[in-house]
Amino acid sequence: MIESELIKWFHELSINDIPVVGGKNASLGEMVRELTPKGVKIPNGFAITAQAYRYFIEANQLGDKIHTVLSELKTDNLESLRSSGQEIRQMILHATLPDDLINAIEKAYSKLGDEYFENPDVAVRSSATAEDLPDASFAGQQASYLNVKGGQDVVQAVKKCWASLFTARAIYYREKNNFAH
Repeated sequence: MIESELIKWFHELSINDIPVVGGKNASLGEMVRELTPKGVKIPNGFAITAQAYRYFIEANQLGDKIHTVLSELKTDNLESLRSSGQEIRQMILHATLPDDLINAIEKAYSKLGDEYFENPDVAVRSSATAEDLPDASFAGQQASYLNVKGGQDVVQAVKKCWASLFTARAIYYREKNNFAH
């Protein structure tokens, strides 16, 4: 897959990119684009696209497996939500990122190191593509990892963020508000 479809730098993003990189990342991009020219110093960073997530799911043939687990879900049963979420999270955590995606993430992280210092500590955070809509908020539903250091650790934190899309709380919220998983 083309690297520019997997990774977007903050300076490339605007608020119009929520479907591509999620609300947090689009907001960061908007700040970089609007405030940096005015002298406000904002640390550089990059977003891993929603397309990269879909690519990971497709490469590991997880789409149908996730759908099957969710089709058996009893939304109003906490144990069903917990066990379904656990099963899907384990699928994601045990899956392998495609090599070109790993390389794109590690290359972007290395570029940050070239800009600041070798092996910078970074935050790896989920950024939902339907986040902070007028009639919905996904705030606090997915994991964030702080002080992540090293390309391989960044890749692992990305997988953990993706797995956190399937906590009982996140599944329940999407189900009740008719958002696709």
